[in-house]
Amino acid sequence: MTVVEELPLVVGVDGSEPSLRAVEWAADEAALRGTPLRLVHASLWERYEGISPEGALAEPSEQVMAEDIVEAAARRARGRQPEVKVSTEVLPEEPEYALVRESRDAGLLVLGSRGRHGLTEALLGSVSLTVAAHAHCPVIVLRGDQDTRGGGACRHGRILLGVGDRREAEAVRFALREAELRGAELAAVRAWWCPPYETTDLPLLAGAPARAHEQAAAERLAEALGEAPEGLTLRRRTVEGHARQVLSAASRDADLLVVGARRKSGHRGLPLGRTVHDALHHSACPVAVVPEWV
Repeated sequence: MTVVEELPLVVGVDGSEPSLRAVEWAADEAALRGTPLRLVHASLWERYEGISPEGALAEPSEQVMAEDIVEAAARRARGRQPEVKVSTEVLPEEPEYALVRESRDAGLLVLGSRGRHGLTEALLGSVSLTVAAHAHCPVIVLRGDQDTRGGGACRHGRILLGVGDRREAEAVRFALREAELRGAELAAVRAWWCPPYETTDLPLLAGAPARAHEQAAAERLAEALGEAPEGLTLRRRTVEGHARQVLSAASRDADLLVVGARRKSGHRGLPLGRTVHDALHHSACPVAVVPEWV
């Protein structure tokens, strides 16, 4: 019988301290899942320095630096989780293209959002945003200012799921698996708000439009979580406000925020929605962006 190995957990590394903390977090996740860990550094050293001539003894300095980066990351991962199988690779191409291609054969892709050379968070976020918008597997993004020391230990004991307007079956399944895997509570949140033009000054009808929107939010939560397994600690919350603000506040006591992102088969991908975009920039915990194919 042929044994099929679990898809690896892939981490994009760039040598920065936030990147190495993401490696440690990913090592904990790989141990939790029992999957191998693959560390990838994408570098364009060949474009800038050229390929070493045949017979040359020294490797280009950028190639040496790239290899040092992945080896340092591998040491960090093995020091954190010695039992996890770790492999490394340096790819001579743009990080966005390399990581999106890697996602085709990954179970999960983990990224830190800050890199080397003092670049701003907004610029470095472009790589994370591009990969999150085009990856074929779930992508977890950790910002450099987030406390990731707990790793897979689940410090808060809570997975947060943002439930939107559209059907998000894959994001729901992912969140349920993550909560079961960690033995954590799943907190599903649905934001709602009542447009001002729907309000009324009639005393007997005051508050009716708002109640209708809140009821619709509760029904959407019930629909999304209809297949939740028995025994899982599940908390449903409807909160008045814009989704990006509601999720940002709720993420302060969560270990992972899970959101869905639409993908269209045969196309290069759809832009990330405002809610997902803001979650990646402002969440207080790591964010998992799960592809929803339409």
